[in-house]
Amino acid sequence: MSTLNVPDVLHHARLTGIGGYRPAQVVPNSEIVGPINSSDEWIRERSGIASRHKAAPDETVVDMAEHASRGALEYAGLDASQVDAVLVATVTHPYQTPAAAPELAFRLGSRAAAFDLSAACAGYCHGISVANDMVRVGTAEHVLVVGVEKLLDFTDPQDRGSAFIFGDGAGAAIVSRSDTPGISPTVWGSDGEQKHLIAQRDSWNDVRADQDLRWPAIVMEGPSVFRWAVWSMAKEAQRALDAAGVRADELSAFIPHQANVRIIDQMVKTLGLPPDLPVARDIVTTANTSAASVPLAMERMLREGEVEPGGLALQIGFGAGLVWAAQVVTLP
Repeated sequence: MSTLNVPDVLHHARLTGIGGYRPAQVVPNSEIVGPINSSDEWIRERSGIASRHKAAPDETVVDMAEHASRGALEYAGLDASQVDAVLVATVTHPYQTPAAAPELAFRLGSRAAAFDLSAACAGYCHGISVANDMVRVGTAEHVLVVGVEKLLDFTDPQDRGSAFIFGDGAGAAIVSRSDTPGISPTVWGSDGEQKHLIAQRDSWNDVRADQDLRWPAIVMEGPSVFRWAVWSMAKEAQRALDAAGVRADELSAFIPHQANVRIIDQMVKTLGLPPDLPVARDIVTTANTSAASVPLAMERMLREGEVEPGGLALQIGFGAGLVWAAQVVTLP
């Protein structure tokens, strides 16, 4: 019987590039408080958010992804023709099909394998895990991973629980073959029993059946999500550290999903992170950009010199599904 030709040597992988894109328009809390009968102070106290970026009406998910991807390719010193796969994590591409990734690859000048991932706010960390596995087994040498959302198109401005939460943006990373390990094993999982906590309000079938139905915005049960994130995700982050064989005092940065500044602060406390450790709190100026939040924060921290290339960063994404993923990576 014939034997399949499968390489039996695993490679190492690491991040070699990072890029970010924030739309030009900045929307402060003062511009959204009216319809929800709220105030800037209430939003800041509840979430830590002061403002968010909003994409232009004609600016698409693919447009934003392209900006971030070109930055990541330049950082890595690569041409798009060298990329073997393009993964786009998003839940706001407005087409059921085709996916955003093939169009993005075309714009960049690549005919690589290209597909989308739907894992909400954990999508980017899922993408890093998939890309890491692709590189390790030899399926690819360089993989472009993008987290991108145009969430304000899917936000109900009159929903008090979610109108202030979201923002638009894109972050991208290159995962490449490496001589040394640069991405730890991923700790991930799901709890579909709680899918109702963060969800699109109505299905597209409901919209088709009832022309008077409201736009199916993404809404959430904030207090329940807060409790779940605070008490469950710190444990998953610790599991990721353990899987990587890394102690908290060996980290150079903590880059969690930007869901709520109080969640971030509680995770820092529960994990016992050093008080001087750089921690991403980009939510103050970007709000929750879902799949884009982790790479956007990493890009800013490196660009501004808050962290240096080569250090270890613990990153974790968590959100609708409910789903989560975390790993330790070497900063590019």
